[in-house]
Amino acid sequence: MDDSRLRRDLLELLGGGSAHVGPDAAFAGVRSEHRAHRSGGEGRTIWQLLEHLRIAQEDILRYTLDPGWTSPKFPEGYWPTIETPTEEQWRASLEAFGRDLEEVRALVSDPERDLTAEIPHGAGRSYLREVLLVADHNAYHLGQVVEIRRRLGAWT
Repeated sequence: MDDSRLRRDLLELLGGGSAHVGPDAAFAGVRSEHRAHRSGGEGRTIWQLLEHLRIAQEDILRYTLDPGWTSPKFPEGYWPTIETPTEEQWRASLEAFGRDLEEVRALVSDPERDLTAEIPHGAGRSYLREVLLVADHNAYHLGQVVEIRRRLGAWT
C-alpha cells in the first residue's frame, strides 16, 4: 500500500498552518512580560502551556519509541512548577519542543515504519494513534496560546 499521501497529510497536520496555527507562529515574538501573565488572575499562562506542550509531546514520543520510558505522574507531572521562566528556560523549552516535534515528523517520514502497526509495548496502540495524539494535543493548546495573545493585544 502506498501511504505517502497519509504521511504528507500527517506532516502538514503536525506543522499547522491549515486549519490551525503552528507552533512557530504561536510562539513567535512572545514578549517576556506576556509569558507568565494571567488574564484576570486566572487560567493558564503562555509559559505553562509551552511547558505542558513540551512535557506531553516528549512523553508521547518517548512512550512510542522506548519500552522503558516512564511517564510523568498525572496530572501534576505534565505542568511546570516554575511560575515565571527565565529567558534561558523559555528558550530551552521552545528548543526542546521543536526538537521533539522534528523527531515525531521523522517518525512519520520513515517509510520503513508501518504507521498503522501496533507499538510492540503500546498496549494495542498504533504509531498512527500516537502521532494523531501529538497533533491534536498541540493544536488544542496552541489555540489557547493564540487566545491569550489576542487578549493581551499581542496577536495579529
